[in-house]
Amino acid sequence: MSSSPQPPRTWRPLLAGEEQARAVESAVAIARDLADPSAVLGAAVPPRARGFRASAASGLAGEALFHAQLERCRPGEGFGERGLECIEKAIATIASAETVPDLYIGFTGVAWAVELLRESLLDVADDEDPNHEIDDALRRLLGHSPWRRPYDLTSGLVGFAVYALRRLPRPAATECLELLVDRLAEVAVERPEGLSWFTAADELAGETRDFFSEGNENLGVAHGVPGVIAVLARIEAAGVAAAKAGALLRGAVGWLLAQKMTGGDSIFPTAVAPNVEVKYSRAAWCYGDPGVAATLLVAARAAADASWESEALAFAHHSARRPEDTMGVRDACLCHGAAGLAHLFNRMYQATGDGVLREAALRWYRHVLEQRRPGVGVGGFLGWGAADAGELAWNPDPSLLTGAVGIGLALLAGACPDEPCWDELLLVSPIAPPPARRR
Repeated sequence: MSSSPQPPRTWRPLLAGEEQARAVESAVAIARDLADPSAVLGAAVPPRARGFRASAASGLAGEALFHAQLERCRPGEGFGERGLECIEKAIATIASAETVPDLYIGFTGVAWAVELLRESLLDVADDEDPNHEIDDALRRLLGHSPWRRPYDLTSGLVGFAVYALRRLPRPAATECLELLVDRLAEVAVERPEGLSWFTAADELAGETRDFFSEGNENLGVAHGVPGVIAVLARIEAAGVAAAKAGALLRGAVGWLLAQKMTGGDSIFPTAVAPNVEVKYSRAAWCYGDPGVAATLLVAARAAADASWESEALAFAHHSARRPEDTMGVRDACLCHGAAGLAHLFNRMYQATGDGVLREAALRWYRHVLEQRRPGVGVGGFLGWGAADAGELAWNPDPSLLTGAVGIGLALLAGACPDEPCWDELLLVSPIAPPPARRR
């Protein structure tokens, strides 16, 4: 069994001149503040960034990815050593503490980062496998049926698939993916338009649970069906459980496309449920048309489906032209901010060469650079979110998903010639289909 075919490395920096220099300078400033306990550990970090300290989304594993990327852009300045220190601390933490399996705040996310960093930072012999125990734990977990845990990217089946896909062609990864497809199949919900996945009300938080009191079917990448689509396409392309994964994939895309709205600022709502009307979504990675477009493009390339790619580009163009005051962008973070939009548009531009997406990416990178205020926050960036008292405020946030590490990674992707493989964590790394499968 082999992993999905990979395209030639053709990543080109989008930013040039002064903007390129400012982007790299901003990333270096973030790294310096991350190394300064008084700048980070003493900060009033918001609750959303307080996840598991070793984690990929909000902790040491994410910082390691950032420092490794910065080392490739600015070699010989000590960033690689700092990245190695971070990932080694993350490994030691999950080896000595009881942790959850979730990709974003748990041990599979740390293991995925280890796999990504084996060649660039970690000195691991060819016959050593630091993740074999993680494979065993994941196989045991995925063997549980019926599945009672979440299905989503951040804490469920989709996230486990991100790790297992990175581990191919190992037999343990193949077994995990086969089990994972079985679990996705058993919790899929048949609808007239295709297949969906349901989120029960008790899995929702706060106001979302109040609004969707009987649960919903989620249309965001982080917690919903677009994430399922992206991983199923890659699993099928890898030749693992291909018939079953392909059937689920086509059912999911059919359902997704049937949720399109007309006449509003957004094409897709955040979620759907009986007797609940949702006519708007922010424009972001986590929820909204840009994230849907990017993940559908991943699926289109993996499945070699030209019609899906046309749909993805139409959604991306709609987002690129959407009035900015309707998009719900407040800060610069990856999850729902300007850096996330810059990176999504850049990622899709790099895959397609589409000029509309290029201009959108440049515009949002400029928004990120304009938000930087040297001397405040982490590297000059603050995040907008809940503080200790629960009220929304501007706060220092060093994390990958909602804070400075993610902003730094997006800036480096715009300024440097190294393809940002770290964005597997967001499910937006398109792959080229084998020519024989194009249709």
